[in-house]
Amino acid sequence: MMVGAMTCFVLNDALVKHVSQSMPSAQLIFVRGLMASALVLLVARHLGVLRQVGQVLNPRVALRASVDACATMLYLLSLFHLPIANATAINLAAPLFMTVFAVLFLGERAGGARWFAVVMGFVGVLCIVQPSGDGFNAWSLLCLLGTLFHATRDLMTRRIDPAIPSIIITLATALSVTLLSGVITLLAGWQAFGLRELALLGVAAVFLACGYLLLVQCMRTGEVTLTAPFRYTAVLIAVMLGFVVWNEAPDGWAWLGIALLVGSGLHMLRSERGRTRAAALDAQPE
Repeated sequence: MMVGAMTCFVLNDALVKHVSQSMPSAQLIFVRGLMASALVLLVARHLGVLRQVGQVLNPRVALRASVDACATMLYLLSLFHLPIANATAINLAAPLFMTVFAVLFLGERAGGARWFAVVMGFVGVLCIVQPSGDGFNAWSLLCLLGTLFHATRDLMTRRIDPAIPSIIITLATALSVTLLSGVITLLAGWQAFGLRELALLGVAAVFLACGYLLLVQCMRTGEVTLTAPFRYTAVLIAVMLGFVVWNEAPDGWAWLGIALLVGSGLHMLRSERGRTRAAALDAQPE
């Protein structure tokens, strides 16, 4: 679920970054949000959970949605001024925040293997971002702030009543992002756009809605410190898209960072399999 969510989000990012060249940032987020909200409503109706739509006003659901809206605006504004691989990599610092928050506030235990994997993943992020290079600027700091909000959002997901369907939480998120971007659009003014931009944002909305749903479901069912490192798969997709669409080729340090990111995820998976196998053996009667 985490890998699928990351894939959807990166594809959505690439589309909105492309559209941002000819359309104001807040306006495109608003238009995309309208379509994403409509799609999520259709799915909720198909699942027969529209009778619970009032749960979008549940305090925990609404607070999570508000945090997500702020995170989305911060991240996308920085994305429009950074290479997509850089922005994606900075956003992958979220597992570091999430592991610390999960241990401090959720009572989860993270063994040495998990801490090692997360730290190595973060080192990989630094190799890609290269703080001393030209790619790290005020927009990078804004992106990092958005990452902190994203980590907070994901941990808040685990505090929501399990009886509330994931699609309702997804709907609350989509509506919150749309509302915030709509207010900004009203203040900044409306700009005419064509059918091409509308079509691209429609595709982006599909990816966004799928990403929202997969991420919510993942955060509600998976252990935070286990699933977090699998966010790193996003950087591989972002690097490929950056090269194909914007001719952004990673340098040697970036490739080292990618290797560390992938390695940390594989190490986490191997460690977790070993722990699960050992727990199963201990549970067997003598």
